[in-house]
Amino acid sequence: METIRARLIYNPTSGREEVRRRLPSILQRLERGGIETSCHATEGEGDATRAASEAAQRGFDIVIAAGGDGTLNEVVSGLSIHENRPSLGILPLGTTNDFARAHGIPKQWADACDLITRRYTRPVDVGKADDKYFINIAGGGSLTELTYEVPSKLKTMVGQLAYYMKGLEKITRLQAVRMKIKANGMEEIDEELMLFLIANSSSVAGFDKLAPDASTNDGVFDVLALRKCNLGEFIRIATMVMRGEVIKNDPHFIFFQSDKIEVESDSRVQLNLDGEFGGTLPCTFSILPSHLNVIMDEHGESSYRHGAGNGNGRGLV
Repeated sequence: METIRARLIYNPTSGREEVRRRLPSILQRLERGGIETSCHATEGEGDATRAASEAAQRGFDIVIAAGGDGTLNEVVSGLSIHENRPSLGILPLGTTNDFARAHGIPKQWADACDLITRRYTRPVDVGKADDKYFINIAGGGSLTELTYEVPSKLKTMVGQLAYYMKGLEKITRLQAVRMKIKANGMEEIDEELMLFLIANSSSVAGFDKLAPDASTNDGVFDVLALRKCNLGEFIRIATMVMRGEVIKNDPHFIFFQSDKIEVESDSRVQLNLDGEFGGTLPCTFSILPSHLNVIMDEHGESSYRHGAGNGNGRGLV
């Protein structure tokens, strides 16, 4: 019988420390599913990237990212630099889990383990921000700083509520910044913006209506930028987003698709890559089509959402 070797890379503090508490059960369930699994606990920033790169060099069949979007980003970064890349499995045990939400990967650890043991994969696009990688979202502007400003201990204690608490703290200090955006197939944008988001998938900060048409296998990013607005207008827009309303036709937003985007500003604008600090502008964003094979549900079903997708994919690992 073929032996499938997996390396489980986990953040022991993610998702109220669930992965740390569940680790023996997770390993047992994967082993029963025919996947021989060893594990690596991350100890600090960049550790998951190094561990994933080492797993690729050692020829593991699967690398499993267990934690939140930050852990996933680091694992993707470690795998993406190699020519021969293991398949990527995900145990979405963080606070938001945007990529998992968009791809039918179950939130419950046991269901996610069972999905990994079925080893059904689809190729997905990976984004590059200069020399850094992202798989779900890149962005800039004061509001995008929320995700990496929220202390990990607070996220562990109160989960998603931590982001709302931080948002209320920052809302009166939001400012527009003049930015220039150049993109393939688009006229140059040069105006004051509250933020810009470059979406590779349809789930952004836990919301499915910010970039509802985005897909990780179409070879392009879905880009949205919020024009300068006053506090009242911003609260109205934020309320629409919170209600799950489609905002695509709101005149305060700019929407377009492109496979390459250049953004610059005379002001200091910090970048957010999959919820983590990614440097500052200027930056060129490009896409690597079908760069990773990700283990996901054949029909897009999960505990995040119900209903079936189209089921077209690559097959088994």
